[in-house]
Amino acid sequence: MENLKIFDAEYRFMCIVWEKEPINSTELVKLCQSGFGWKKSTTYSVIKRLSERGMLKNENAVVTSLVKRIQVQKYESEQILEKAFDNSLPSFITAFLQDKKLTQEEAGQIKKMIEEATK
Repeated sequence: MENLKIFDAEYRFMCIVWEKEPINSTELVKLCQSGFGWKKSTTYSVIKRLSERGMLKNENAVVTSLVKRIQVQKYESEQILEKAFDNSLPSFITAFLQDKKLTQEEAGQIKKMIEEATK
């Protein structure tokens, strides 16, 4: 799937699905009502919309994801990098770290990621 564009409310909804799947649609309605204040019809509309976009499967009132959280996160981060930083990872990191301090542990994790990505 090339277009994994997902809106904020849909992402929050998908987070519930990813955490609880497979989940009965009735239970999903209850979770969305208590978590987001959604009506039953809103939840079913989101299920339908995400199913039509190939992100969910709703069979026999059981909802499961067809895309992984990491796929959506990767797509979204690539879109931000392209749109706001002209595909420059150093520019993104500079902006992100401005006025922030990393712990030694965080710096070590990032160094390890960079080393693995450059092999």
